[in-house]
Amino acid sequence: MHRLDPEMCVVTAAAGDERSGGLVGFSSQCSLRPVRFAVWLSKANHTFKVARDADCLAVHLLGRDQHELAELFGGETGDGVDKFARVRWTTGHGGAVVLPDAAAWFVGTVVQRVDGGDHMGFVLDPVQWDAGDRASGPLLRLGDAHDIDPGHPAE
Repeated sequence: MHRLDPEMCVVTAAAGDERSGGLVGFSSQCSLRPVRFAVWLSKANHTFKVARDADCLAVHLLGRDQHELAELFGGETGDGVDKFARVRWTTGHGGAVVLPDAAAWFVGTVVQRVDGGDHMGFVLDPVQWDAGDRASGPLLRLGDAHDIDPGHPAE
């Protein structure tokens, strides 16, 4: 399994007055026509609680040199910490929370939610994106994030 080393991403959500974000290792394009992308959020995390009420989610790829950002979104929980007070962010399509310093990002409209047990899959229709200035460097992968202690234990 060590050879399967997927790209990590930060998924952010906003619903009402709440915003949240978490480090995600389960994500992939899931359709060609129309283009769709799926992200899987743990039901134990604060991000899931906000995302289930969100119309749009933002997905951010990180460069390997952005480990500190990955640690903030993967090692802290939105139940007790305002992660967005520590980073630069802006509002994207549909009120999505966008981290413009990410290597690349997109906002997707949630078109389907799929129950996968302890995770919920969110199928997204990409509607806004930016490849960023950092797109040419290596991306953060699961193997680069093994030292991050999760903000929430898996339930």
